[in-house]
Amino acid sequence: MLIDLNRTCNVVGEADGPDSLLNLLSTTPCDLLITDFSMPGNQHSDGLKMLGKVRRCYPALPIILVTMFSNAPTLKAAFAEGVMAIIAKGASAKELPMAIKSVSEGRRFTSESLRASLLQANAAVASGPAVLSAKEHEVVRMLANGMTVSEIAGYFKRSVSTISKQKNMAMQRLGISTDVGLFAYARENGMAH
Repeated sequence: MLIDLNRTCNVVGEADGPDSLLNLLSTTPCDLLITDFSMPGNQHSDGLKMLGKVRRCYPALPIILVTMFSNAPTLKAAFAEGVMAIIAKGASAKELPMAIKSVSEGRRFTSESLRASLLQANAAVASGPAVLSAKEHEVVRMLANGMTVSEIAGYFKRSVSTISKQKNMAMQRLGISTDVGLFAYARENGMAH
């Protein structure tokens, strides 16, 4: 309704889940995807997997995410998966037309309400550069540059479980719950080539 009212785009298809979305994208050409995490049980990682799959199959398709989540690591991970705009569900009436305009001009857009939690998260990271121990930092850096946990264990001559613990500890300290989020953090902090 919002899209029709604003006459900014024509809706060419609607999907009710990841499978029907991927089927629809394979048969219906479109210029823009507006989606939720839209998974049963709203599991963040599943939503990110779906976004990752869309990104791999349709690398040039701009994506606008409309979500009720406001936790910063999930939002950052969504941006890392190539999402161009993130809008809080409650603000979509006002902000969806603005996001569509931004994205069509090749610019990112973030809901005003979500910007605050992203800025806070960035400030927390900035105010605590020594959040990770040197070993954890090294493990995250190596993971972000494509090494596996077992390769890192071999490199340091340590057990796989020790390296796994360091990785999990790093994720816990950073408040990150997915590998995608961890890689996004590493990229943003200059740890990935």
